[in-house]
Order: sequence, then C-alpha cells, then structure tokens
Amino acid sequence: MRLTQDIGLADAVAGPSGAVVGFLSLAAGTEGTVERIDDRLPESHEVREYERLTSLLEDYGHTMPEASRRRLEEEIGALEPEWIAFRERGSRATVRVRFDNGFVLDGADEACLTPL
Repeated sequence: MRLTQDIGLADAVAGPSGAVVGFLSLAAGTEGTVERIDDRLPESHEVREYERLTSLLEDYGHTMPEASRRRLEEEIGALEPEWIAFRERGSRATVRVRFDNGFVLDGADEACLTPL
C-alpha cells in the first residue's frame, strides 16, 4: 500500500530556546505492507445516536405524549445530515500497515491508502 497524503505522527518539537526544531510525519507516497484489515470504521457518536433515537421513535413513538414525540423527531432531524453522509460513504475498512521504514499505522481509514 502507499499513503495518499502526509500524516503527522507527532506535534512539533521545540528545542531548548523554544524554537521549533522539527516534527515527525510520514510523507505521501510512503510504501508499506498491509498486516490486517478490519471490516468497518467505527460509527460516529451522532450516527449511533440517530440509530438509537429512530429505534426509540419506531418502538414507542405511538405511546409518547405529543410534545415528547415532536421533540424526539426534532432531535432525529438534527442528526439526519450525519446519518445521510454515513450512508453515502458506505461501509469502509480500517487497516494496519507496516511501512518499509519500520513505522506501523494502525486503524487507518482505507481512504488514506492506495494499492501499489
């Protein structure tokens, strides 16, 4: 696999005078070997909350007072853009890659890597 973008591995390091002396990153184009592929990226908090609230509305919405049901529908509506974006992205994988320089990147979104 090859990195498609630069990835910073640490914050800038300051010398004794306080001046920045450098930082550590992996450059785009760095090549490595895939060690593991995980099936899915973890869902965001907003996506999990959308799923929880829509399930609540479907199961108990008919028994809720009107004001509570309306408030729940508004909360779901506010989370809907995140849900739509999640559905459009589809299922993505994360990978563990050992780069030729010895660094290991674990849990990386597959979008930041490309096959050789």
